[in-house]
Amino acid sequence: MAFKEEFKTTLSRMFRARIPFISIRSIERARVLEVVQQISEEINIPIYVHSLSQGTRDIKTNRSVNDDRSIAGGLDFAVQNIAQRQNLTFIFTEVSDIEDDNIVSRHLYDCVVQAIERGGCICIITTKSVWPQLQRLGMTITLDAPNEEEMLAIVKECVIPYKASIPIDWEEADFIMAATTLANMTKIEAENVLATQMAKGSLTKDDLRELSNAKDKLFSDISGLERVKIDPGTLTVAGLSGLQKWLDNQKQLLTADLKARKLRPPRGVLLVGVPGCGKSLSAKFIAANWNLPLYRLDLASIHGQYLGQSENRLKEALASADNAAPCVLWIDEIEKGLSGATGSNDGGTSTRMVGQFLFWLQESHAKVFVVATANNVSQLPPELLRKGRFDELFFVDLPSETERKDIIQLYIKRNMLPTPSAATMDNLVDISDGFAGSDLESAVRDVAIQAVIYGDSIVNDQLFEKSFLNVVPLSKTSPEQIENIRLWGRERAVPASGVSWSNSPNNNTNGKRSILL
Repeated sequence: MAFKEEFKTTLSRMFRARIPFISIRSIERARVLEVVQQISEEINIPIYVHSLSQGTRDIKTNRSVNDDRSIAGGLDFAVQNIAQRQNLTFIFTEVSDIEDDNIVSRHLYDCVVQAIERGGCICIITTKSVWPQLQRLGMTITLDAPNEEEMLAIVKECVIPYKASIPIDWEEADFIMAATTLANMTKIEAENVLATQMAKGSLTKDDLRELSNAKDKLFSDISGLERVKIDPGTLTVAGLSGLQKWLDNQKQLLTADLKARKLRPPRGVLLVGVPGCGKSLSAKFIAANWNLPLYRLDLASIHGQYLGQSENRLKEALASADNAAPCVLWIDEIEKGLSGATGSNDGGTSTRMVGQFLFWLQESHAKVFVVATANNVSQLPPELLRKGRFDELFFVDLPSETERKDIIQLYIKRNMLPTPSAATMDNLVDISDGFAGSDLESAVRDVAIQAVIYGDSIVNDQLFEKSFLNVVPLSKTSPEQIENIRLWGRERAVPASGVSWSNSPNNNTNGKRSILL
C-alpha cells in the first residue's frame, strides 16, 4: 500500500537497485507513467514503455522505438536491447494471462532471467496477481488511489485555472472539503466530476453536495453493500439527546486535522437496546445530518457455501467501503451475522469473519463511520464489545414520559393530524408506558389511516385514546426478554437519552456509565 510520494520514492529505489522484475499494482496507468517519467528525469536512466496501441516508445521524448504492438514482439525487442546495453528499463502496460503457468508468463520469465545478467529491468502494470515463480524474481509495489493531500492538489489544478473565466465561490475550506469527498477516487474520475460541475458555468458551495452524489454513483453497485437512499425531510429522531450531542462532537472530527495528535477519524458507534426504539433510524439520521452516503452491509448475503468465500466477500465489501469514504456504513442487527462466533457448526467461518471485521475496524484509517445495531446482546462476540473497537457503546432504552410526549407530537405533526387536548396528551403518555418508538408510531398511524378514510373531522381525543389502547407493546408480550436487555444495558453502555440511569424514572437499577460531553 503506497500513496504517490511514497510510491515514487520506493519505485525510484527499485530502479536504482536494478530490480530485474517489478510488478506495479494499479488501475491508473496514466498516473503510474506520470511518476515513472518524473523518476526517469531525476535519475537520468533510459525507460521505454510498451502499449498495445503504440508499441514501444521512449518515455522522455515519446519517440517510437519499435512499432510491434504485440506483447511477444515487445518482449523480444526488450531482450535484444538489454543484451546490447546495460541498465535499460522496459515497462509493459497491458500484459494479460500472467496469473498462472502459461506461455505468456513463461515468456516473461525467460526475459527477466536474461535481464538479470545485464542489469536490465522489466516492469508490468497490472491489477492481477502474478505467477508465483515469476514474482519471486522481483518485487511488487502498489499505487493507491489519491489520498486527501494529493486530491487537494488535483482539485486545485482543475479548478484554479478557471477562476478568471467562471465564478468560483470556493474558499480554502471548500477545497479541503472537496478533496475529502473525492479522496480514494482515481485521478481521472475526480477530474471528470469536477469538469462536469464547472461545465454549468460556475462553482458554488452547493456543488460540494453534488460531488458527494457523483462519487456515490460510482460506488452504487458495490459488491456486498446496498446503497440506502434517504430523504432528509422525513428523518427526525426524538428522545436520543445524549446520542445526538455525542454525534455533533464526532462530526467535527471528520474534517479536523488529526495528524498532529496521532488520532484517527471517528470509527463508529454500536447501538444496542430494545427493539423498535430508533436504532436503525439513527443510522439514517446520521448520514442525512452529516451529508454522507449511507451503505448497508448485509452480512447474511455475504455468507457463501464454499470454504473461504464468506471471508473473501467480507474483505471485498469492507475494501469497497474504504474506497467509498467518506460514508456511513450501517450494519443492522450485527449479532445475527456474527452470532456463529459464539458457538456454531459452520466450520469456524463466523469466527474468521469476526476476526477480519475487527481487524478492519481497528486498522482502517478511511473515513468510514460504522453504525452497528443489535437487539440480542447475548449473541454478540465478547471481543466486539472491547473498548477501542467502536468509539462508543450506547444503549437505547424505552422512552421516558418526556420522550414519549416528544415522539407522539413528532408523529402527529408528520402525519398532519389535529393536536389532541393537553389532558388527552397527558393521558396518551400514561397509556403508552412501556411503548417503544415503533409502538407510538403505530398508534398514531392508525389515527392517520382513519383520517385518510373518513376525513380529519373524525379525529378527536377519543380516537387517539382508542388507538393507543389497541397497541400491545413488546414489553408486555415478552417482558422477561425486554428486562434482560435493559439490565445488560444499564451495566455496560451509555444511555442514548443523555439521562443517567439513576435519574431515569424508567429504571430502578443504577447504571455505571455516562457520556462525557
